[in-house]
Amino acid sequence: MNYTEDQTKHIIDAYQKNPNRETVEMLANDLDKSVKSIIGKLSREGVYRREIYKTKSGELPVTKVEIVSNIADSLGVEVDSLFGLEKTPKATLKILEEAIGGIEC
Repeated sequence: MNYTEDQTKHIIDAYQKNPNRETVEMLANDLDKSVKSIIGKLSREGVYRREIYKTKSGELPVTKVEIVSNIADSLGVEVDSLFGLEKTPKATLKILEEAIGGIEC
């Protein structure tokens, strides 16, 4: 058995109080286990929540294709009619999207 009942309860309680990577690393250190082992145990117990990736600016990631699709919707045209626009720099696409009333950046 990899984890005792007490260890499992401790892991779950600690993680639920503070569900982040630092808690997982602290638990791994305390129990002399790998971070992957702790994450695996939390996953099997149904309590682990994967961290949501955010960009450097703290926003949720959005692809250029999604931005072009928003632009097409705002203009009332088929996305295929804007073929090649996805090759434009992302910052430029965001400015265009905002200027024509697309989703706020």
